[in-house]
Amino acid sequence: MQHLTTAEAAELATRWRRTVSAGAAAVTPATVRQWASRGHLQPVGLDDRGRPLYALADLARAEHATRARALRLVGIGTP
Repeated sequence: MQHLTTAEAAELATRWRRTVSAGAAAVTPATVRQWASRGHLQPVGLDDRGRPLYALADLARAEHATRARALRLVGIGTP
């Protein structure tokens, strides 16, 4: 299982989001930290510098859930 730092998670989530939502806004490390603080994303451990690590599958679920919610808020259904 692959574990990602906050910065790596943000970079990957940005690529996913832009792939499925042409030109969508970037996911920043601050966004990933907000997902974690709001309970959308749970750290699975810490790296050697004490920074949280996130599981790839958990990141995918958090990105999808928050993107779907944002689209619903503006009246757009999601696939």
